[in-house]
Formats: sequence, C-alpha cells, structure tokens
Amino acid sequence: MERKDRTSRKRTRKVLSGIPAAPGIAIGTAVLLDSEDFDILYRKVTKEGIAREIARFEDALIKTRSEILAIQDRIAREMGAEHAEIFNAHLLVLEDRMLIEEVITTVEREQLCIEYVFRKVLEKYIRVFANMNDEYLKERTADIEDVGKRILSNLLGKEKKTLKKFSENSIVVAYDLSPSDTASMHTKNVISFVTDIGGRTSHTAIIAKALEIAAVVGAESATANISHGDTLIVDGDIGKVYINPSKQAIEDYKKKLQKKHRFEKTLLKLRDLPAETLDGHAVELSANIEFPEEVPSLKAHGARGIGLYRTEYFYMNRKDLPTEEEQFLAYRKVAEEIKPFPIIIRTLDLGGDKFLSQLEIPKEMNPFLGWRAIRFCLARPDIFSMQLRAILRASVYGNIKMMFPMISGVHELRQGMAILRKTKVELRKKKVPFNEDMEVGVMIEVPSAAVTCDLLAKECNFFSIGTNDLIQYALAVDRVNEKVAYLYEPFHPGVLRFIRNIIEAAHNAGIWVGMCGEMAGEILYTLVLLGLGLDEFSTSPVNVPYVKHIIRCVSYAKAKEIAAHALSLSTTQEVESYIHSEMKKTGLDLL
Repeated sequence: MERKDRTSRKRTRKVLSGIPAAPGIAIGTAVLLDSEDFDILYRKVTKEGIAREIARFEDALIKTRSEILAIQDRIAREMGAEHAEIFNAHLLVLEDRMLIEEVITTVEREQLCIEYVFRKVLEKYIRVFANMNDEYLKERTADIEDVGKRILSNLLGKEKKTLKKFSENSIVVAYDLSPSDTASMHTKNVISFVTDIGGRTSHTAIIAKALEIAAVVGAESATANISHGDTLIVDGDIGKVYINPSKQAIEDYKKKLQKKHRFEKTLLKLRDLPAETLDGHAVELSANIEFPEEVPSLKAHGARGIGLYRTEYFYMNRKDLPTEEEQFLAYRKVAEEIKPFPIIIRTLDLGGDKFLSQLEIPKEMNPFLGWRAIRFCLARPDIFSMQLRAILRASVYGNIKMMFPMISGVHELRQGMAILRKTKVELRKKKVPFNEDMEVGVMIEVPSAAVTCDLLAKECNFFSIGTNDLIQYALAVDRVNEKVAYLYEPFHPGVLRFIRNIIEAAHNAGIWVGMCGEMAGEILYTLVLLGLGLDEFSTSPVNVPYVKHIIRCVSYAKAKEIAAHALSLSTTQEVESYIHSEMKKTGLDLL
C-alpha cells in the first residue's frame, strides 16, 4: 500500500549506504510502500467448527496456488521461463507438509480460528529462517512471508493489495519487497528500488538485474529517512542513495548517466569482438554466475563462456540435498545454452559464510579457515561423488570443465582426483557416457597453494586464481571487517608477486591460468593482470564490456611494461598512483 506523504517532516538532504544489488544509476521520485498488516483476532471455535476451519484453510491454499501459478505464467511470458522458476520456492512453501500439518493439528488441539493459528505458525517459521547463520537461507524468509500474506488474504476474504500504477521515474522504497512485488514492477515507469533489508543473493535482487534497473538493498534506515515524493538518486554501482540532493548533484548525476548510457552503447558494440590487444594478443573473457538466470545477461554483454559457476547456491535454496539427476539437468541446461563456449563448474564450496542447515555443520570460531570447500567434500565423499557424477554426465552436452576450490597442496588435489577417477570407473561400468578428456583445474586461493603452484601445475589442466580469499589470507585481513577493510589491498606488492608467480608456474608447466575473483572485473587492475600474462578474466556479466574495452585499447607490449614497473614499486599507494597515471595517458581514466 502506498504510504501517505509525511509533509510535516522537513525534506532534508542525506546519503544512505547499502548493498549494490543491481548496477545502474536512477534519478526519480520516491514511492514508499507499507508492509501488509492484518487485523487478526484471537477467536475460539467449537468442536463442530473445526472441520469448517480446516476446509477454509484448504480452500485458501488452493486459491493461493492458483494466484502464484498465474503470476508464474505471466512472468514466463514477459520475462522468460528462467525468471518464472523463482516462484517454485513459493509453491514449495504451499506444499510444506510440516507447516500444513502443524496448523491443522494446532486448530484441532486448541480450537482456535484458522487465521490466528496460521499466523502464529508462520511467525515461528519466519523466526527460524531469520536466525539462521546461512545468509542465503535467511533471505528465503521473503518467500515465506510473501506466500503467508497471500494465504492470510484469502482466509480473511481480502484481495491482495497490489502495487498502484506507477507514475514516470518512480523509485520504490520499502522495508522489503517480495519477489512477486518486484516482478509486478515490470513497467518502464519503475526505474529503481531501495530496501531496508536484503542481500545480493535474494530473488528480488535477481529480478532487479533481469529488469536491468538500479537497486540498493540493505540500506537499513531507508524507510525511516525517505518520504513519499522525495527526490532520490540511486547509485546501484556503489550502493549509495542520495535523498533530496542539491540541484548541482542532480545535474552532475544526469551528466554522468547520459555519459554512462552513451559509453555503454559504444561498449556493447564490442559484444561480438574478441578480447584482443592492439598488437594481436588475445585472452578469454568469461563471466561468473551463481544462477542459470544470469546466462542471458552474460550473452548480452559479450562474455565468451562461464569462468566460474558457483554450484553451492543450487544446494542452498532448499530443505534437502539435490539429487544427482537434478544436478545433472541443471549443469546440462547451462552447458547447452552457452556452447561452444566453455563452462567451468566449481565443485561444492560450502563453509565460510555458506552453510546447509540440513547437514548440521557445527558453528566454527573461524569458519573461513575451517571445514569448508574441498575439505568438506573429501570428508563427505557421498555428497562429493554425487556431484562429480552429475558433472561428468553433463560433460557430453557442452564444453564443461571442472575445478576444485581451496586446494592447499598436492595431497588434497590427489585425494580429489582419486575420488574423480573412482567415479569415472563407476560410470564406465554402467556404460554412462562422459567426456574422458574433461579438463580439471585448481583454484589458487590459499597461500600454501600459491607458494607450491609449480608442483600443483604438474597435476592439473589449469589454474583459476580466487583473489577474494587469496588476498585476505595473504594479508591476514578479514575483508568483511570494517575496522581492517582498508588493509584489503589487491595492489599490495605481496599480492602482485603471488599472482606473477602463479602465472609463471602455470605457463612453465604448459597450462593456462585464469582469474575468477573480484579483481578480474575491476578495471583498475586490468592492465597489470594483462601484462602479467593472465590468460582468462572471469567477472560479473556487466563488467565484461569494460574489461574488454581496456584490453582492446592497449598493446600487449605496453601492458607488460606497465606490469613490470608496477612490480618494482614498494607500496600499494605507489602502484595505484602509477596505474592511474598510465590509464590517464590513454584516456582510460574516464572509465
């Protein structure tokens, strides 16, 4: 429901910080949405009335299912089938036997009206999900709340409140937005949204990216500070929201937006061109994805394959483990969609900040240094082998490669390869086809692996440098700790030497080396990485055109010269200053 304008409050200028959920810049007018509230009274029912209450509940479930299927059908027609699949999670909530049976049992035992009991049970489920350590599962509370509101509306005979027809250049501001609310914004008039809560992996964020509208989530106090009708600037690139900015700030951002649009149109003309330097040195430019829904975006932005497919999110959006068949179909679908280009599937990288509640992994004091990634997989060969079988089976349907995360040394690699060989033997016995020559690589993200990469290079087909972890481990910096975040320095001489040594060791062994960490998509680092001899850059789809542009604007000889000089400098600050000056000389600083 649209909130009334709080005219009694003076419109003040303020800047809020949040999480950049979908890139872009938007300048428009705030439309505040209130959360849905229901007045539900505590009401006893007679024994004879219990059957009637249960029947009302069943009718509400059926009606809600019809509503969700209708939304799913519309989204499939207007946005594509892959985005409609998001609502499968809503349908799963409707079919949750534990929830349904708890509601019915409570009504029978306590003789209370169905809407009161349902809301109490629903609130319990929401609390459980909200208190989970797993951020991805925590964000699934939006799915439960959305379905719950629909069921309550149908129980109470109320029509679900829908978002009003938006005026031009509307920026929606809410405590949270359900996926169905976000999907209903499929209109040219909604140019952005801002929420108090949420994260990058929420379904709402996925839809925002699909709609290609700027979005900032997790802005915490957005609804408390923004009034209906306020002028907003939303910078989805950096996660900033400017409330009632000055005329000069608006003009500056309008110019920035116009310039961005012109430049992006120019960059998209590079979509089908190779990532090749002025003197003919070519590199591969791939995309990182978490969900199959991102494949259209990587194609649109000119990525030539997937350099990192994070498979753990496929495991996390559920109450149970995915079967081998489910995994096989998912990997096959993506491989077929992007062939002949390659897809590199990273094996399960659970642990750290990504947990599965159903596995009852104990909470650790230092989860990023604990039982995670390949360590978890080697300890649970049942889960690991199932995924390997699915990957191998899918390998005949496209150009699939595979890599192990967080390898710390040769022994772990050999253990992983032994399980892979055993899995291949099992498939051969069953006459199940797979690509016998599928490339297997190692993620270099642990300092011990970086130091012994010459040994690892003898026993794998490629390296992929995971800079996010490598940098924090190398510099002893927790990158999510705001007190030491300033020490997270990709241009630190120690980090640059690690990267140089990894690339040299790979090339000396005759294997190629890519990079799938955030550093690969940051344009400030492109010249140095190119000059160090990196063979493949893999980044988020929207960054691909920018990285390609830089590669095509410089000679490989010049990039090598820049990298060599950067390695001779003593501090991060010296390296950054030098790179900025070199980019300015070729006009690349305008990026």
